Amino acid sequence: VQLQASGGGLVQPGGSLRLACIAPGNILRPNTMGWYRQAPGQQRELVAVAPSSGSTDIADSVKGRFTISRDNAKNAVYLQMNNLKPEDTAVYYCNLRVWIFGHAADYWGKGTLVTVSS
Repeated sequence: VQLQASGGGLVQPGGSLRLACIAPGNILRPNTMGWYRQAPGQQRELVAVAPSSGSTDIADSVKGRFTISRDNAKNAVYLQMNNLKPEDTAVYYCNLRVWIFGHAADYWGKGTLVTVSS
């Protein structure tokens, strides 16, 4: 599955960006789609994830500022990022997780860079 992510860029502190990711074709359900990020010298961390049905999960560090949403008809997931802070600077990766015979399989987008700087 080739995930297609877009929407990164340079923004000033307090600004907003919206990331989008689409998984072309048919994908297994249930599944989750979400976003992870990796800052320089740090491990990849979960930002937000949304299942094909059910409640979303958002990291405490971005709760209240970031919102994740899905469009199941388009196999798309979006991350609305508001009130961005310099510490949000990272490469953001789109993730699709499906289950095959009970085993989780992860697919990743190429990553989109978000830079928060004045």
